[in-house]
Amino acid sequence: MQRAKFRWTWGIVVTVVALLLSACGSGGNNASNNQAAAGGEKAANAPANAAEKPAEETATAASGYPEKPIVVVAPSGAGGGWDKTARALTKVLAETKLVGQTMTVENKPGGGGAVFMAEYATQETKNPYKLFVSSPPILINNLKKEGNSPFGYKDSTPLAQLTKDFGAIVVGADSPYSDIKALLADMKADPKKLTVAGGSAPGSMDHLIAVLPAYKFGIDPKAVKYVSYDGGGEAVAALLGGNADVIATDVSSVAEYLKAGKVKVLAVTSAERLGGDVKDVPTLKESGVDAEFTIWRGVFGPKEMKENELVYWQQTLTALNDTPEWKAELQANAWESEFKGSEDFIAFLGEQEVLIKDLLTALGMAK
Repeated sequence: MQRAKFRWTWGIVVTVVALLLSACGSGGNNASNNQAAAGGEKAANAPANAAEKPAEETATAASGYPEKPIVVVAPSGAGGGWDKTARALTKVLAETKLVGQTMTVENKPGGGGAVFMAEYATQETKNPYKLFVSSPPILINNLKKEGNSPFGYKDSTPLAQLTKDFGAIVVGADSPYSDIKALLADMKADPKKLTVAGGSAPGSMDHLIAVLPAYKFGIDPKAVKYVSYDGGGEAVAALLGGNADVIATDVSSVAEYLKAGKVKVLAVTSAERLGGDVKDVPTLKESGVDAEFTIWRGVFGPKEMKENELVYWQQTLTALNDTPEWKAELQANAWESEFKGSEDFIAFLGEQEVLIKDLLTALGMAK
């Protein structure tokens, strides 16, 4: 009788525990079963509660992910916008303990991100321990005619947009040019007179930043003498070393050189003047060149990322965006906050795809 009573009591305990676990929706290996029971609930609903939880209470406990170190790839050399974004991201995630696992940054330059994307889209489709940062080149490389990549954002899982930045037309401190129109006038008279450098391949982002104002000024984009480097850091080095007359890059990559008096920024591609170290730099429109270009940056995962892994990053990156540590990184790098969760980011990328295709078509660069 005593043993029977014990079994009956133990059965109640087991049943209650099972019901509680089911209600909490926990269990990493049972994630797909929980999703089916929940009626295919989308990851986009997850971030609603993320900001309310302390750092140590992210989705890790519920899913078991991540269980080993994570690599964040910057598909460029050191010193450019992708590299800085990846390093700022991993630094803050570690400092705030939003991610308990070790995170490292890996640089994989080549083709303005196209070389890495080809490898990632074919070999890492199910690897949630390798993420990457990107920006407009993930669209441009897939839409341009020359050096076209068959892979684009649809071969990944967009996790979140983090920031926005803007293009900059930059010359050395000792350059004879002090305004963009004088430079463009000389380029129009003799397009081969000036060597323009950028940290991405022809037809990619820095190239577009370089040729867009030229095109708007009546210069044939194909006539511009453009030399590509693997990342903004190398392009800046080429300018400072006298191997380029002007570079097209992003504001955040040159802010420190401007502050040190090593370069002059002739114009930025924002709609309005920016603050900080570039507060005195005019926009292209102010300078009489009707052109704008926004550089968004975001985080991407593998195409076949599981639902629980997507939920984890939704919650984690939403929480990251609200931390004072991340806000300090934004200020230090002259970035503007522009956060979009996965669902909104995917919709935004669809809109950007149309805009960039129109721009490439106008420039005669679309595939």
